Amino acid sequence: MPASGRHGRLLAEALGTAFLLATVIGSGIMGAKLAGGNVALALLGNTLPTGAILVVLILIFGPVSGAHFNPAVTLAFRLRGEITRLDALHYVAAQLFGALIGVWVAHLMFELPVWQLSTTIRSGPGQWFAEFVATFGLLLTIFGCAAVSPSATAYAVGLYITAAYWFTASTSFANPAVTIARGLSDTFAGIAPTNVVAFICFQLLGAGAALLAARLLWPYATADGRAR
Repeated sequence: MPASGRHGRLLAEALGTAFLLATVIGSGIMGAKLAGGNVALALLGNTLPTGAILVVLILIFGPVSGAHFNPAVTLAFRLRGEITRLDALHYVAAQLFGALIGVWVAHLMFELPVWQLSTTIRSGPGQWFAEFVATFGLLLTIFGCAAVSPSATAYAVGLYITAAYWFTASTSFANPAVTIARGLSDTFAGIAPTNVVAFICFQLLGAGAALLAARLLWPYATADGRAR
């Protein structure tokens, strides 16, 4: 757990998640505007800024809060005993708050109505399974870097999300806070609120599977020095 005070950690989680969502939504709006109806080009314009901002946010906020920006990540670290229950609850609250602020900031920048509900349907077994795969891979990336190369985490996560936008059918939400917030944006990156719960369920399943796999791949030490 980073040594920063609780208020600093929560501010880092809120700001980081806000910038992440502002980037996801804002780049989606800009990409759709400039792509001239070419969905592949719009998706590329959405993908590259998202991967890039993750590298930046993890580099600057990682030393402060651990740079979770994701309730699934926070839950996984709570289950590993690396964050207290109270801190985990506060982290999730900060992430959800930051995600909503980020969406509204993006809307304001592009002079769109602040309050929106998405009408983009993202549903079906393929997309649900894609969210399981996307979140499993994301958590495995984080755990693997933590075990073998912590300094590479920012770059690995940014590259993983950049790739997962394209190899998953769902374009890799992989984050419950992101999923909820994107339900409140009727733009390129939105998801209909009725589809949110299923996405989150499969994200949490993917995180749980990654937690089990990581314990086999990279056993981590307990406080008394024994491998778990």
